[in-house]
Amino acid sequence: MSTDPDSTSSSRSRLLASAKRLMAQHGYEQASTAAIAREAATSESQLMRYFGGKAGLLDEVFNTLWKPLTENVQRLIAEASDAREAIEVLLSTVITAFGEDHDLAYLFLFEGRRVRGSGPGISLSKGFVDFSGLLHSLIRRGKRDGSIDAAFDENAAASALMGAAEGMIRDRLIAERSGQPKPFSETQIRSVFHAMLLGLSLHQPVVP
Repeated sequence: MSTDPDSTSSSRSRLLASAKRLMAQHGYEQASTAAIAREAATSESQLMRYFGGKAGLLDEVFNTLWKPLTENVQRLIAEASDAREAIEVLLSTVITAFGEDHDLAYLFLFEGRRVRGSGPGISLSKGFVDFSGLLHSLIRRGKRDGSIDAAFDENAAASALMGAAEGMIRDRLIAERSGQPKPFSETQIRSVFHAMLLGLSLHQPVVP
């Protein structure tokens, strides 16, 4: 097999593309390294050489897919007037991107964080960790700039916003896979997050 740089880069890229498609289509557990290597027209030994195994391959799929999305989000966030607007942009942009890349949406929802093997640990992709960390940092920024009420718990707010984003990604993915039209538009996505974030700007005490 050729070892020139172009050949190496090509086989590595093919493995990433095959892993993304097969893991999204069949799930992480059912997508074997043999099938991935076969579709990529290379060998399992090459897969092991580049990624160390299937878990490392999935991590690299996430990292490769998240990089351009993160760069775009960072640019848009820098243009936001405050943290509340930045969060709205962050979540809306991610949902839109996942609407255009259904394999990435599936992997994010079902493979981005889950129990792997027989141990108790949860496997978190770097992309998911970075996304969650950015959301938390923007909530803290919002508390400082006054666009989010300081009385709200950071973890609860992040969980609620993340849950709303995942719910919309999931509903869009289900509609696409069942051949149905998109259940809501980009404008409707933004309007939902706008309303949620307005609610976070003024804390209302819960009456016992």
